[in-house]
Amino acid sequence: MTFSIADSVPKLKRLLPRLKGVRAGVFGDLMLDRYLWGTATRLSPEAAVPVVDFVSQSECLGGAGNVAANLAALGARVEMFGVTGKDEAGAALRRCLLDAGIGERGVVVDARRSTTVKTRIIARHQQVVRVDQERREPLSAATQEALIARLVRGLRSLDVLVLSDYDKGLVSDALAERVLGASHRLKVPVFVKPKTSRLYAYRGARAIVCNAKEAGFFVTRALGDDKSVEEAGRALLAHFGCAAVVVTRGEKGMSVFEEGAPRHVHVPATSFEVTYERVGQPGVERGATGRQVFDVTGAGDTVLSVLALAVAAGAALPDAAVLANAAAGVAVGKLGTATVSVKELAAALGELR
Repeated sequence: MTFSIADSVPKLKRLLPRLKGVRAGVFGDLMLDRYLWGTATRLSPEAAVPVVDFVSQSECLGGAGNVAANLAALGARVEMFGVTGKDEAGAALRRCLLDAGIGERGVVVDARRSTTVKTRIIARHQQVVRVDQERREPLSAATQEALIARLVRGLRSLDVLVLSDYDKGLVSDALAERVLGASHRLKVPVFVKPKTSRLYAYRGARAIVCNAKEAGFFVTRALGDDKSVEEAGRALLAHFGCAAVVVTRGEKGMSVFEEGAPRHVHVPATSFEVTYERVGQPGVERGATGRQVFDVTGAGDTVLSVLALAVAAGAALPDAAVLANAAAGVAVGKLGTATVSVKELAAALGELR
């Protein structure tokens, strides 16, 4: 069924002040997003590629760090749990955590690993190339034990935990089960962004959040229409053994499936496109309940973080999905890895009908 956004908006407006102060943890793959900005007016004589004249460099939190940044931007008290290398990028990442007001006591430094860095070269408002530096092998036993010990200590003071899996070696099946088990014992709800390499490791999660492509992979068939999405959502509830599944569907909005609910909830969206010219700029003019762009860097992180934070603040999951959908609309209007403020969320809610 289509969810009544008109009924949800007043409740969400009252909820916004309660987002501040929620104690949230983020467990997952930390990354540093690095942008090299420049101009390009000629092609290289060596190959048919542009020559980019460097102008400036900027850095921000990527991967699970972007989830944490989104939570912090909405006023949550955030603690990060993850691993970095003992390198220049790791130091830069920690500075980004500090600048965002995110706790780093749960971050383990492993000198044998390199910090994941995604470097994007931007010229004339277009991404020319992205260079990834990363290590994907599993954590050593010692690093894994150090990380889980910090998480267990931290869980005692958390209202919600977000597990953000980018398949960079941090989240193994066994480690995910330990995280979920510890959270369950301490009654901390866990919201999970899964990877397709794991199907059963997130059992007991409060909600699994995935896109339509990932959902299709999990159920081994393409999701081409509403019926196939509904069948997949119901199947994934059983597969993951979780309380809810949220499938983000781009220009078709998102679908929310809850255990015990007779029908799923659909939150609609519309679409438009913006360019890299708007990275870091204020949100675009919005006149719809959601939107999608062709480059949605970090939009899934925004959905995950807002969904978890809203539920931790007392919202029902369908209402939280409306808020997450509105937040994603703000985020994609900025492009790049971007956060959303409470003020921007309030403005976006004011446009919903």
